[in-house]
Amino acid sequence: MREITDKEFYELSKKSSVTLFDFWAPWCGPCKMLAPVLEELDGELQNIEFCKINVDSHQEAASEYGVMSIPTLLVMKDGEVLEELSGFRPKDALKEILIKYN
Repeated sequence: MREITDKEFYELSKKSSVTLFDFWAPWCGPCKMLAPVLEELDGELQNIEFCKINVDSHQEAASEYGVMSIPTLLVMKDGEVLEELSGFRPKDALKEILIKYN
């Protein structure tokens, strides 16, 4: 799972493949709990690219997409938001949601 900037977000969000963007911050407890879950899913769901954006360092995309709480996950393809999920979710629950895009 790679960390990206606002500029990279705008480039990647327009791809024709599915990308999951994790809006997070280093001080966020639920974000720390979600990180290993996303790392595991990144290895299991081969057709979804996983990226994370630190909202403390890169606020533009979070502001434009109305990210009000973290962690927030945006699943995007072709510039469209397919799913928006907020807060921690266990691996099985998150995988069940994401499997339809894999």
